[in-house]
Amino acid sequence: MKVLIISVVILAVVAAIYGFKFISTTKRVVDFTGIPKTFHELQYTSIDGKKVSMADFKGKYVLCVNVASKCGFTPQYETLEQLYIKHKDKLVIVGFPCNQFLGQEPGNEEQIAEFCSKNYGVSFPLSSKIDVKGKAQDPIYTWLTTQALNGKADNDVSWNFNKFLISPTGEWLAYFGSKVQPLGGEIEGYIK
Repeated sequence: MKVLIISVVILAVVAAIYGFKFISTTKRVVDFTGIPKTFHELQYTSIDGKKVSMADFKGKYVLCVNVASKCGFTPQYETLEQLYIKHKDKLVIVGFPCNQFLGQEPGNEEQIAEFCSKNYGVSFPLSSKIDVKGKAQDPIYTWLTTQALNGKADNDVSWNFNKFLISPTGEWLAYFGSKVQPLGGEIEGYIK
């Protein structure tokens, strides 16, 4: 009996860490009230408190990434910055700080901005801290994760540094899990 309990606990921890999805017979219920139907109608609050419209990025690919400062994937800030600099003429990366995964983004906006600048030289835009799942999910992430809105796929944000790529015309293109590296293939394969 002890072995069974230990095995179940280990499996649960591994599932949480690696974002495995378990089969569920219940459908996700989403309230679309007030959620824009197109990506370019969405907006966010920048890390310094200014409203930013996704329409400002028309004509460029947009990579939306939920980020955290105290995660095993945090070093991806460095390669995200490299990707941003390499394709700056046709790509915008927006980092969305989120504290929903084991409290790995505990800082306030000022602390997050300082951490990103000091440790990784981040120059791509960052939003204020948001929820990427659950009842308080930010409208951008409701759109990114809901097929009825984005027209392509339902996805769950499974951990920090999940990535969503949007086309220059505002079309949902792809979802990439935390383990997908920003440089070297999968993401850059979409950027033409």
